[in-house]
Amino acid sequence: MNAVTKTREEATRREPTLLPPVDVIEDATGITLYADLPGVPRDKLNLRVEGDQLSIEADLVLALPQGMEPSHAEVQVSRYRRSFTLSSELDAEKVGAELSQGVLRVRIPKAEHAQPRRISVNVA
Repeated sequence: MNAVTKTREEATRREPTLLPPVDVIEDATGITLYADLPGVPRDKLNLRVEGDQLSIEADLVLALPQGMEPSHAEVQVSRYRRSFTLSSELDAEKVGAELSQGVLRVRIPKAEHAQPRRISVNVA
């Protein structure tokens, strides 16, 4: 990583961000994470796994009709950021994601060694 990239990343991490609400649901085969990201188009979403860290970064894009200015805005920050530490039981190589109507769905399956399995019993 060069010095310019490092400086840009450090500045990005210091800027104020929104913490999107997230629901995490676990089942026998993995976890599903639902993050609310209203106003985020697909091209402004960055989802990545580095080591055991899952990071979500996204830019909020709210288009106003031409010539209109907001008279009141409760959300002053236009960037979402959230990160999670992944368990070693999860297979970070098989993460899948989809964005639909402002909700990001991330599916992370359990690693093969952590999957429940049936053990056959032989009669002696």
